[in-house]
Amino acid sequence: MPYLFTSESVSEGHPDKVADQISDALIDQFLAFDPESKVACETLVTTGQVFLAGEVKSKAYLDVQKIAREVINKIGYTKGEYMFDGSSCSVLSAIHEQSPDINQGVDRQAKEEQGAGDQGMMFGYATIETDNYMPLALDIAHALLIELAAIRRENTEIKYLRPDAKSQVTLEYDDNNKPTRIDAIVISTQHDDFDEEKVMLAKISSDIISILIPRVKAKYPKYAHFFNNDIKYHINPTGKFVIGGPHGDTGLTGRKIIVDTYGGKGAHGGGAFSGKDPSKVDRSAAYATRHIAKNLVAAGVCDEVLVQVSYAIGVAQPMGIYVNTYGTGKVGLNDGEIAKKVESIFNMTPYAIETRFKLRNPIYSETAAYGHFGKPSQIVTKTFTGHDGTTITKEVELFTWEKLDYVDKVKTAFGL
Repeated sequence: MPYLFTSESVSEGHPDKVADQISDALIDQFLAFDPESKVACETLVTTGQVFLAGEVKSKAYLDVQKIAREVINKIGYTKGEYMFDGSSCSVLSAIHEQSPDINQGVDRQAKEEQGAGDQGMMFGYATIETDNYMPLALDIAHALLIELAAIRRENTEIKYLRPDAKSQVTLEYDDNNKPTRIDAIVISTQHDDFDEEKVMLAKISSDIISILIPRVKAKYPKYAHFFNNDIKYHINPTGKFVIGGPHGDTGLTGRKIIVDTYGGKGAHGGGAFSGKDPSKVDRSAAYATRHIAKNLVAAGVCDEVLVQVSYAIGVAQPMGIYVNTYGTGKVGLNDGEIAKKVESIFNMTPYAIETRFKLRNPIYSETAAYGHFGKPSQIVTKTFTGHDGTTITKEVELFTWEKLDYVDKVKTAFGL
């Protein structure tokens, strides 16, 4: 029997995402000036205020106020009428030194023996639904808001947009778990004030359907027929949305973990990513399990897969690896047998993960909005300015965990 499945996304101007982006900007700055930095940084944003808290072990000293303001202004909170403005908001810091009790369990004389920075379980997921092996509903939800932000910055076709926004996409699936149509799309976007609410709602609805949707449709040639007149649209369904961002709601680091991952597909271990250096396996092992899942599907082992890894704090070797192919396996092995082969192909110790994906580089700001997965790996040049005016320019590779560099190894191991 057909069924419906829904995923949501939030824009870079959503208060929780503002917090994530500030936390990850701090991570990048620490790693740029001291790659061995150990950082766990939380951010809270509310009307006119930013609060920073966390634990750090680093040789680098940061001007955290300057970094936070730069992030806020880049997002687009640049006007006093937003009640949250990068140039005038208060920035308070309570960042302090990392506990030596935690650090002794992570650092080792031999780096290869580095222990996990925390206990827990992490999940990776991949599916053949899209070219980037991401779930379709989440991918479209992200695309809607990425394009909406681009339209806002262009400021030509739609001139009243403000930074905060949310999207939601509901797909119908058939009995074979294949998507067959878009049932509903929800868009809530912050906007400038209008004189008349009815005129405002009609204008926003018309612009979203006639300007935004065609731009998103063009990104999905395989599913272009899904974008038809039968979609149920709910555009700013509560009506007026002038008050938004951190003035409308308090934002906290790590509150959008499903948006950050797979939109509710697969599973989630519960640990947030942003604000954590790669010694925290909440982040690094989640990236590594996504890499495993994506390479398994791309190699033809299965059409869909969930991979779990788990750790004990201070222990290098994982507690175990679990694989679920949802009955889509193509190699004549059960999921337990597939998991055993995965263990032999992928070294999942924390140090091996950090090294394999070059995670001690300043590569995290780009992950902090519109998901940590599904984006193409690319090499970019980034420049960082220290508190004393010193600048560092680094060439870094983003989204290394999205590479299909283990497909041949997987095929060899599975005889494909």
